[in-house]
This record gives sequence, C-alpha cells and structure tokens, in this order.
Amino acid sequence: MKRRRILIITICVVVIGIVLSIVLTRGTSPEGPLTTVNVTRGDIVKTVLVDGSLAMPNKAYLSFGATGTVEEILVAEGNNVTEGQILARLDAPSLESSVEMAELQVEIAEEQVKAARAQYEIAQINLDEGKMSEGILELQVDAARANWKTAKLNLEIAELSLESAELNLEKAVIVAPFDGIVADITITEGEEISTATLATPAISLVDTSEIEMHGFIDEIDITMVQLGQEVNIILDALPKEEVKGEVTFISPTGTILAGVVSYDTTISLENPVAELRDGMSATAEIIIERHDDVLIIPNRAIRGTLENPKVLVLVDEQEEER
Repeated sequence: MKRRRILIITICVVVIGIVLSIVLTRGTSPEGPLTTVNVTRGDIVKTVLVDGSLAMPNKAYLSFGATGTVEEILVAEGNNVTEGQILARLDAPSLESSVEMAELQVEIAEEQVKAARAQYEIAQINLDEGKMSEGILELQVDAARANWKTAKLNLEIAELSLESAELNLEKAVIVAPFDGIVADITITEGEEISTATLATPAISLVDTSEIEMHGFIDEIDITMVQLGQEVNIILDALPKEEVKGEVTFISPTGTILAGVVSYDTTISLENPVAELRDGMSATAEIIIERHDDVLIIPNRAIRGTLENPKVLVLVDEQEEER
C-alpha cells in the first residue's frame, strides 16, 4: 500500500497595488545587483493526498431459492438489465401446479362465502317477517351466521396458501433487484440446482452508476478532512479523465497500517465515466482550503513574521518595504 501523504501549497500573498517586481536578494554589497521576480495572479490550493482504489458498492450475488433444473437463462454477461427483469428461471412444474391449485381453492372459498352470506340474509329476512316460530328462526340465523364466518375463515386460509405457493414459485426465478450490468453467470441451462448448491451465486449484478473511492488517511492529516469537502480524483489507468467527488464518510475508528494510525475514508464520485472499473487504482486530492485569483509571490521573497509579512518592492529603481 502506498504511503499516505499530504501536499500543502503554502504561498504568502500580499496585495501591493500595481507592482512591477519584488526584490528577492541583493549581491554581497549594498551596491550589488538586485535579484527580482514579477508578481503573478493565480489560485492557491491546500490539499491532502490519499491513495486508494475504486469500488462499486451496489453489488448483488443472486441465487435460486428452490431446487430444480435450470430451464432458461435470459441474459448474458455484460448485458444491461433493469430492476424487476427476470434473469433466469427453473423448470418447476410442481410449484406451478401448487399455485394453480391454490388459485382454485381461493375461487371455491369465495363462492362459499357468497353462498353463506346469502343464506344468512335469507334467515334474517325470515326472522324479521316472522314466517316461522321465533325460536326456530333465531336458530337458523345463528347457524347461517356461523357458516358465513367459517366460510370467510376458509377464504383467508386459501388466500394464505396461495401467497405461500406464489412465494415458492418466485424462488424458482432470479430477478434483478436494481438497474445494473450482469458481471458473472455461473450456471448453465439444464443444470440441476440441489440443496447443496442453493447458496452458490448463480448470477452477479453490479450497479455501475454509483462509484466510490476508498483510502486511508493518517492521523496527522485526518484532522483537516471533513465531510462534504471537494475532491479531485486522478486515475492511474485514465490520467486524462477529470473526475470530481466529495468526502462522504470518515471512519471514527483507526486502523494501524505500517505502524501509523490511519482512518478509512470514502469519497463518492460525482461524474463517473463509462471506462471506470471496480478496483482501479486512484489518488484523491482533497481540497482543504482554496483561494482563487490572488497575487502570488514566492516564499523566499517574504520578510518579517507570519503576523506581519513584508516584501521589498522595486519602484523606479528604488526599494520600498511594504
């Protein structure tokens, strides 16, 4: 692993109006030649550098939830798929028959509920009109009400059985959980999926729209890094690509790497390009501080203290301290 490092561009800036040049040094005597440098404008950026690699966090390793023979594989490696798309299915006639039988049981139960309700309504009308003795009619109403209640309970049981059968049938199908690219297929049509191989991934899916960079920053530099800071990312494989990002996670716990306490840091890429691949090496420039379009002079021209910096300005061949 590459050593983590910090790059701090420190340039003192002094606003001096219209200046032709700054005096750097004079010869060994007061009358010696002057060494000067012109003042320029530019940007000053303070950054922390971190080496790491790219990762695609949204990955899915999909497998069947039931045993059987692989009937068909509907995708190939490298295919783009959408959420909910069927990728592969088993030949599962017994599961399909169970669903059909459960659907039939639901239909029968629904008809029984309708019939029981009709019987109850008739018994209630007879009681209201007093067509028979009140005691007999009340017994008929109670019996019809009980039959109706039982029919509704049977319908609920039939519906639960149908849900269970449909769930089992769904286990014989692999469906894409999100939009992505098929990264790997380990099954073949006609292959038998047994209890022993159920846990083995059949199809691997990757979401390439979301890419992160992971790296470790040492304990000295991590104090300057904050969530949301802008990041420029340099890729070893694609040096001409301009990729931006921002810091989205800083681990609260440290890891000792080569004797140095370092902190796992995640950077989310804002404009991932199609050529990016999981695992690519990258270097991130985390922007700690930035000053745009300022006057710039080299450090060696600065005199005085940090609190009161000064420079010698050459005006009409005369030196002025400013």
